[in-house]
Amino acid sequence: MPAPSSRHRSGKGPRAAEAIFDATLRLLAERGYAGLTIEAVAQEAGVNKTTIYRWWPSKAPLLHAALVGARVLDIDVPDTGTLRADLIALTEQVIDLVTGARTQPVVRAVASGSGLPDDELATLTRDFFADRFSREEPVFTRAVARGELPPGADPMLLLDLIAGAVWMRALLRSKPVPPGFAAAVVDAVLPARQSA
Repeated sequence: MPAPSSRHRSGKGPRAAEAIFDATLRLLAERGYAGLTIEAVAQEAGVNKTTIYRWWPSKAPLLHAALVGARVLDIDVPDTGTLRADLIALTEQVIDLVTGARTQPVVRAVASGSGLPDDELATLTRDFFADRFSREEPVFTRAVARGELPPGADPMLLLDLIAGAVWMRALLRSKPVPPGFAAAVVDAVLPARQSA
């Protein structure tokens, strides 16, 4: 049976998967990777551990699936009609993720490594951000089609600069993110002709 994902949530399996994902991320935030066990996740999620093992052979692939598939870490890709407004909406969601009561502990645990072996941490972060970029890419495709960005623009660089500003402020400096921060960051990053 294929591992349930956020893209297919109907039926018993995906509902169980969502509970498993939530439990996995909660326990990661509380205990770190070393303290994360399949048994604890099963108990927290209210499922049998054989259910988890049927879909994920160990905690590394389980955590990978939880980071990519959990609803709590989902983003809604906006389509406002302008690149600037789309990027502000995306930035506000990033702010919510790194400052939210449920999500900030998870983000901090992953950002700090939380006891993950370096190779697993690298794989997790690479795949998480690749998944998010694939979801956000239509924002830039539409912007190029509207003439807001040149065809050779590097959308990943724009996203890195925008998200990096949020992560630096909220996580690394532990500073509050003031109202209007998303718009200020987007306007600082976008070419002047686009932020006007």
